[in-house]
This record gives sequence, C-alpha cells and structure tokens, in this order.
Amino acid sequence: MTLLLVQMTIVLLTALLCGWLARKLGQARVIGEILGGILIGPSVFGRIAPHSWAALFPQSSFGSFEILSTIGLILFLFLIGSELDYEHLRQQKGTATLASGMSILFPFIMATIVAHSLRIRFAPDGIGRIPFVLFLGISMSITAFPVLARILEERGLQSTPLGTTALMCAAVDDVCAWMLLAIALTLLPHSEHSMGLHYRFLLLCGYLVVMLGVIRPLGNWFVRRKDSIGFSYELLGIIVAVVLCSAAATEAIGVHPLFGAFLAGVCFPRIKSWQVAIRTRVDTIVSVLLLPLFFALTGMRTRLDLLTGNNIWFWMGVVLVVAVAGKMGGAVLAARWTGQSWQNAVALGALLNTRGLVELIVLNIAYNAHVFSPTLFTMLVVMALITTMLTTPVLNLLGIEDRGQKGQDLAVLATAD
Repeated sequence: MTLLLVQMTIVLLTALLCGWLARKLGQARVIGEILGGILIGPSVFGRIAPHSWAALFPQSSFGSFEILSTIGLILFLFLIGSELDYEHLRQQKGTATLASGMSILFPFIMATIVAHSLRIRFAPDGIGRIPFVLFLGISMSITAFPVLARILEERGLQSTPLGTTALMCAAVDDVCAWMLLAIALTLLPHSEHSMGLHYRFLLLCGYLVVMLGVIRPLGNWFVRRKDSIGFSYELLGIIVAVVLCSAAATEAIGVHPLFGAFLAGVCFPRIKSWQVAIRTRVDTIVSVLLLPLFFALTGMRTRLDLLTGNNIWFWMGVVLVVAVAGKMGGAVLAARWTGQSWQNAVALGALLNTRGLVELIVLNIAYNAHVFSPTLFTMLVVMALITTMLTTPVLNLLGIEDRGQKGQDLAVLATAD
C-alpha cells in the first residue's frame, strides 16, 4: 500500500506539472499527462536510473494503477455522455452518420494498401495476412473517445454542434472498431474469443434494448417528476451503481466498459440541476486524481528507445501520413458532402484524428496476441501521440474558439472585480 501511495504521489505531481506546461504551450492537458508518463517511464527515467525506476514502478504494481484509472475513466465518460445535447445531435445526425462511416472506411482502405509492406518487415513470424490487415486497419481508423472528450471539455466545446457531432462520430467509430477487433480475434489460432461471436452480438443487441428501451424511458419519467424528486445522496449512489453496472455489462459482452459508461450518460435524464450536481460532486476527484493515473500509466508503457535507424523512421513517416490522410480525409469529405463549411469539416477531421488512449488499448491487445512486433507497436504508439497532438494546433489555426480558456478568463475577471 505504501508503494502505491508513493507512486500515485509521483504520478499526480508529474501529471499536474506536465499538464500545466502543455496548456502553456497551447496543447491539451492530456498530452502533457501522457508525456509526463513517458518521462517517468522506461524511456526516460528508466534509462537514466534503471534500478531506481524498477524499485519505484515494478511491473507487478501496474495492475492497481489500471483498476483505479479505469474507474476514473468510466465516471468521466458518464459525465460526457450525460451532457450530450439531444437537439444538437438531431440537427447534426446526417453529418455524424456519414462522417463516422467515412472516417472508418478511408483509413482502413489506406491501411490495407500498406499492410503487405509493413507485414513482411515488422510482423512476427507466423501471423496470417487477414488478421494483420484487420488489426492494422483498426489501429488506423479508431478514434480515442476519452481523449477527444477531454479535449472538447477543456475547450468548452462538448455541448456545441461541432463537439456533439465529433463525440457521436467517435462513439460510432469505436463501436465499429471494437466489433472488427472481436472478428479479428476470432481469426487468431487458440484465441479466447474464437467461439461465441454471434452470442456476443445478440447480447449487445439485448443490452442496447434494455438501456434505450427501459433505462432511458425511466430517465424521462424522472424528468416529468423532477419537482417532486430531489437530488439526494441516495440517488447519487444509485446513479453511480447504474453506471458501473452498465460498464460491467459491456465489458462482459466483449465490447468495452467505456461504452457502457457513455451510454449510461446518454440515458441520464436531462434535468439541469441534476447535471450540475453530478458534475460538481464527481468531476473534481475524477479529473484531478483518477484520469491523470490513466494517462500517465499509458505513457509509462511506451518504449521510445525502440525507434532507431533511418529505415524505421521512414516507415514511421509512412504510417503517420496514411493515418492522418485517411482519417482526416474521410471525415472532411463526409462533412462537406452534408453541407458543412470547410472550417467545420476540417475541424471535425482534426477532432476525429485524435487517437490517443483507445488506440493504445487496441495496440496492446494486438501486441499481446503477437500480431505486432515491438517495433511496429512503438511506431503506432508514436503515431497515436502525434495525431493527438495535432488536434489543438489545427483547431487554433481554424479559429475554433477555446471556450474553456475564455470561461477561465471571465472567472478571473469576475474574481478581480
């Protein structure tokens, strides 16, 4: 327990410092938190003082980190889902549907084109062509929903038409990617997911029916009774229990607990006082303590020392170009076809190009399944970080207002007055 508390202290202080520096440099705070994890991980701290790093962060201790950080991420995604604006969603449903499809299809096709060259150079021996193509395509086409949500929240865009559309596109993208991942895992020999894929699809459909056909109408009933039902301590406990149960259901089905948490937020009744109360009571501890653990843990698992040699960096560039051109290109074209301005279309493409942590989860699954070599794994991790870092500069170049910073500035002025 002492070691865990010391680890949490180091991670928290590092994340706070690096997150603050990232914001000063015009980047999202999550980028600083991930890079902070890299600094205290094997790539920097582990190389400078390997014995000290091994004593402070033994591999066996990462399990507790992962549990705590995942709980924080589940609660955070519930908060994001609970603030989705249904009206904005209805107005943007055409763009969201087409953009999500195109932002999966384009990068997947481009990944298929380069898959053979990457496979003969970087795939482990014995891996089949089809599983490799599927895993590479998923890695290129996925969007990091939690990182995107965090960027939108920091800029105050989560409830705008652009933010709502981006969140829904990312949610659809990731659901499709996880379905493809389940199919890819069935094609691997001796895979634990080689049986029962159709049962998981049936269970997922049943889960959606329960959430949208029972839980959401129950939330609407609460909306009609809002004057007679106050937001009590007991009600908060029930809400958190429903969120955890929803996340557990999707985890058991084989999708991912984050989607269960997000859907629980979507089904949450739109009562303004309840939304404010939930955010006030839950967001502080989640954002300050639990989420930095998740971002830092991801950074600590990144091995930058594996990228050496001109040939490696050439293929690193190919991976990056394919990822950016495919993801942004598909989203921008789809947004333009549905009547969006060039500014909003490119902004949507930049937001969906955010890969970050969900990408890293997929990469770890592929690595553990021996589909990607350590070198290719590291190349794709770097691609995920770079594409995530590009998001904020592109939004700034497009003139997309940082409402989060504006709100902070107004609060400071109000305090001064």
